[in-house]
Amino acid sequence: MLIDSHCHLNYKGLVEDQQGVLTRARAAGVTGFLNISTRQREWSDIIGLATRESDVWASVGVHPHEADAHADLGAAALLEAAEHPRVIAIGETGLDYYYDHSDRAVQRALFRTHIGVARKTGLPLIVHTREAEHDTAEIIADEMGKGAFPALIHCFTASADFARKMLDLGLTISLSGIVTFKNAKDLQAIALEIPEDRLLVETDAPFLAPIPHRGRVCEPAFVADTLRFVADLRGVSVEALRETTTRNFFRLFTKARP
Repeated sequence: MLIDSHCHLNYKGLVEDQQGVLTRARAAGVTGFLNISTRQREWSDIIGLATRESDVWASVGVHPHEADAHADLGAAALLEAAEHPRVIAIGETGLDYYYDHSDRAVQRALFRTHIGVARKTGLPLIVHTREAEHDTAEIIADEMGKGAFPALIHCFTASADFARKMLDLGLTISLSGIVTFKNAKDLQAIALEIPEDRLLVETDAPFLAPIPHRGRVCEPAFVADTLRFVADLRGVSVEALRETTTRNFFRLFTKARP
C-alpha cells in the first residue's frame, strides 16, 4: 500500500480529469488519498468525492490564506462537518507569513479554533506553516498544554530546530516532492532525522512535482517518486518505507479504514 497523505483533487489542474488522475495514481501503486480542503465552500465537493471513491478520504478546514474570508467561522461549523464518516482530519490550517494573504491575528485565532476542534474530535490537525516558525511553535506548545491533540506538519520545509520541537510535542512530519529538489540539502538532512514512526509522504498535488516531474502539474501518482527518493536517502528499501508510511498513516488517521 502507498498513501498520498495530502493532495488537492478538487483544484485546477486535477479536477478537470479527476478520474484520470485517480486511475494513473492507482496504476502507480497509490492505494489511498487524503483530499484536503482549504475553504468552507469546498467542503461539500471534497466530502462528495470521498463518498464516491472508497480509497479517498476528506479533511475539513480553512487555509491561512483564506482566514480573512472566514474570520467568523466558529468551531460549530467544523465540528458538524467533521461528523461525516469520510472526514478523517481537520485542516489544512496554520500560519503563512510569507504571502500574508490574511491578517496575522486572524490567522492565529482561526488556527486555535481548528486546534480546539482537533482536540474535541480526536481527528488529526493538518498544519501549514511558512515563514512563521516561532508563532506556529508557540501556539502548538501552548495549546498542547491545554490538552493533547494529534497533528502533523505537512509539506515540511522549516528548520531542523522547528522539526525537533514538533517531534518533541508528538507531531508527525510529512515530506513532499520538495525533498527531491537538488537545492533541498537542509531538508534532506532533516529527513534523515525524522523517527521512522513519525514520517509520512505526500504530493500536495497539483503543486510541487518531485524530480523527475518538476515543472509539470503534480499528480498523486508522483508520491511514488518521492517515496523512492526518501527510501534511498534513508538507506531502506522502497517496500519497507511503503509499509512504514502506510502504517503511520493509519495510526495517525484512526478514523480511516484500509
